[in-house]
Amino acid sequence: MNAAARFLSPSEAARQLGISAKALRLYEERGLIAPSRTPAGWRAYGPAEMARGAEIVALRALGLGIGELARVLSGDAAVLDRVLAAHEATLEARVRQCGDSIARVRALRADLGGGKMPAAREIIGAVRARPAIAVAFDLPWPWGGERFELRDVKPLNYIVGPLGSGKTRLAQRLAEALPNASFVGLDRAADGGAAVRARLDADPAHKARVDASLAAHLADGAVETPALTTLLAELEADGDAIPVIDMLEHGLDAASQEAVIAQLRRRGPQAQPLFFLTRSSAILDLDAVGDDEAIILCPANHSVPVCVTPVPGAVGYEAVATCLASPQVRARTEGMIAWRPA
Repeated sequence: MNAAARFLSPSEAARQLGISAKALRLYEERGLIAPSRTPAGWRAYGPAEMARGAEIVALRALGLGIGELARVLSGDAAVLDRVLAAHEATLEARVRQCGDSIARVRALRADLGGGKMPAAREIIGAVRARPAIAVAFDLPWPWGGERFELRDVKPLNYIVGPLGSGKTRLAQRLAEALPNASFVGLDRAADGGAAVRARLDADPAHKARVDASLAAHLADGAVETPALTTLLAELEADGDAIPVIDMLEHGLDAASQEAVIAQLRRRGPQAQPLFFLTRSSAILDLDAVGDDEAIILCPANHSVPVCVTPVPGAVGYEAVATCLASPQVRARTEGMIAWRPA
């Protein structure tokens, strides 16, 4: 260690990088960053490690999964080019949206100059980048009929909660209340994907979209399985559909989960909303949640579900964190049922 350089503890380094200490430790476990050690054996982050950490944070902001990060940091230009191309497309879409908004605002000002007062809906249309989707309904059992509202549905919506919290019933009720929505259960690939393959064979356009999406996921490190193909068939369905998916990670290994969420994040802010339940920290990485994403927590005590800000210390943050585990842990406990002796 260079005595002249300042070295930070893991908590200090994480705070300076704007991530959690848990995320920093994950990057170390995956071999993405290697902290120095003090004479006593404590981890320490100097200028080189902090520069590496800043690079990781910047790449994560582009939507890269952990597997993609490793490939880019090892010099895989093809992966980086693909991610940058997707980011460029997202930025171009935002520029077009800004141009449209500017044109609408100018039109309103021109109307005002001519003595015409614009209607409220015209003002709303001028200030919103995309039409807001809202939903409201009375909560089903195990709640007591309390009112639940989402005033501005985001493109990506995570539904999280402990076992028995009612999150599946909330998801099913959302599918009933949202326009053109459908609930996709855990039985989606129960037949090994035979029904989905038949459906795709009968719809060449749908099959082409799924094949293209599958190729992109495989390039990101996913493993081709019936579970992945079935999931993509749901995600690539009718463009106006809103899927509400039970356990997005169901049947997917860690690499496939990371590829799926990375691809979903690249859809951009104008994408059709998507709701899904998850208990995987590979799907819901609390350090990577963006402005176009929302976390809906179903509390264990069956109080009204709440949207949680992904910031340590925020109301509900720790409750969300305790509901998540790595794909490896989930794989060990999949199918297990809690049992209490009589």
